[in-house]
Amino acid sequence: MKTHYDPAKILQVDRLVGAPIDLVFKMFTDAGHLDQWWGPDGFRNETHEMDFSVGGLWRYTMHGPDGKDWPNWIRYQDISPPTRIAYAHGGEAGEPAHFDGVITLQTEGDKTRVTITLIFPTTQARDATIEFGAVDGGKQTLARMDAYVCGLTTPG
Repeated sequence: MKTHYDPAKILQVDRLVGAPIDLVFKMFTDAGHLDQWWGPDGFRNETHEMDFSVGGLWRYTMHGPDGKDWPNWIRYQDISPPTRIAYAHGGEAGEPAHFDGVITLQTEGDKTRVTITLIFPTTQARDATIEFGAVDGGKQTLARMDAYVCGLTTPG
């Protein structure tokens, strides 16, 4: 099912990942995997809690290369294995979501197209996130995931 969003309020990145869809989906379901690749280059994740279920919460801190800590939370809204994960995403515990996200996975041969769509409440919120470097950060995140998942499938 394709959902249409106001293009002025979305940010989208995608990547063709060199692994099958079931394995790629698994990379989003377990903190042990997510902590290895989630976030832009130079960032490190620390998961505090994760309940990968509809209504479940993933609470984590991204540690920046400059030493700054970035608290984050994700509340899962829809999980349709192995093709879709929808969520609300915020920062500090207790504050409202900054945006909604949808991760879709689509098989392309023996690889998987991963698309992350972020839906903001306003064009201004989206533009501020783009100015902060979110497009490059999203591309780096997907590249890190691709390298990580391909490392899991490489013999040796």
